[in-house]
Amino acid sequence: MRINAYLAKATGISRRQIDKLIQQGRITLNDKEASVGMLVKEHDNVKIDGHSVNTPTDNILISLNKPVGYVVSRNGQGAKTIYDLLPKNFYNLKPIGRLDKDSSGLLLLTNDGKLAQSLSHPSNQKIKTYQVILDHKLKNEDKIKLKKGVKLVDGLSYLKVKIMPSGFSESLIIDMEEGRNRQIRRTFKALGYIVTDLHRISFGQYKLKNLSSGKWRKEDLK
Repeated sequence: MRINAYLAKATGISRRQIDKLIQQGRITLNDKEASVGMLVKEHDNVKIDGHSVNTPTDNILISLNKPVGYVVSRNGQGAKTIYDLLPKNFYNLKPIGRLDKDSSGLLLLTNDGKLAQSLSHPSNQKIKTYQVILDHKLKNEDKIKLKKGVKLVDGLSYLKVKIMPSGFSESLIIDMEEGRNRQIRRTFKALGYIVTDLHRISFGQYKLKNLSSGKWRKEDLK
């Protein structure tokens, strides 16, 4: 296995960043300075800044029910991160897509780069489903706008919306194929609404089901 792939799988650092570390002389292979493209064999000793790196684990995919208040990052800059909820040996897992700090629900994490690409690439059109609550009822004209596409600074936003029975607020089930930054919140803000709650319940074939908030489970690699 090439050294950048080996270290990316073992640490969660991107291959590009690994190559930069190699060029900076911060990585060694069997106590000799590594070079880009080197191959790592079984029982080789790889170090970053003098610290040995554990052998990469087998490919794994987990579902996490992310609570509100946690950021999807290793460095929360003072905030709680999703990695606070996971075992230390899962620190190398990378999230597939994001949920902002104020959102909750299904977050997939893996060390399998091909699987992550398959699930996240727009060409594969993986449907993501959310439960969303608005601060007030959705007007009929805005329902039409949502079907036609709402103009945002990064292009039109298309959301498939199903309205659920509720009181003074508006409860929705939303399906979407895209995953632009805070897209659902920005779409409704452009129409004059505030999203007061956003909870993802499915991502492609993976469902949140009865997974409790803050808990995780292993998934089959499909």
